Amino acid sequence: MPVLYYVRHGETDFNVEGRLQGRRDTELNAHGRRQAAECALLLQALFARDQRRADEPIYISSPLKRARQTMEVLRATLGLDPRECDIDARLYEIAYGDWEGLTLPEIEARTPGILARRDRDKWDFAPPGGESYRQLATRVGDWYASLTCDAVVAAHGGGVRALMALLHIVTEDEATRAPIEQGVVYVFADGAMSRYA
Repeated sequence: MPVLYYVRHGETDFNVEGRLQGRRDTELNAHGRRQAAECALLLQALFARDQRRADEPIYISSPLKRARQTMEVLRATLGLDPRECDIDARLYEIAYGDWEGLTLPEIEARTPGILARRDRDKWDFAPPGGESYRQLATRVGDWYASLTCDAVVAAHGGGVRALMALLHIVTEDEATRAPIEQGVVYVFADGAMSRYA
């Protein structure tokens, strides 16, 4: 399979407040823009190490604004046209349905015990009106299987977790609990994942 350089979008105000974003079309804050630029410098170093040019891989983004803004900063910092990248809807973040915009304490206050139920099987649990990690993994897996060349991706934490499980890097349960950070480049190659910060 091709090498995948995966960047989670930079920080948003929802991240700072601990709110679930899902399909909410939030924007990067100033810190998130700095994180995106830092990821571009990490990519630059990885490309130099691998003796490749920045324009060799394809660039793909989730349709959500926070991912597209991250990609624009990445490409501009790398000296590439910031607007030239593919958009793929299969890279949308996991949908949290009725939970979007809420914090975990707000969710628990509305439906006592729901988070414990979710915690027992995070891979297959779907919030009301949302989707499970298994459903997310189906569409991310379909996208990953369609790759024909190395790619740089700006998308979401859920996608990293889905790939970790799909590639058997960790178990499904471990993937749902893995911390996926911003300002980090995750490289998927040869069935393994490396983290660069």
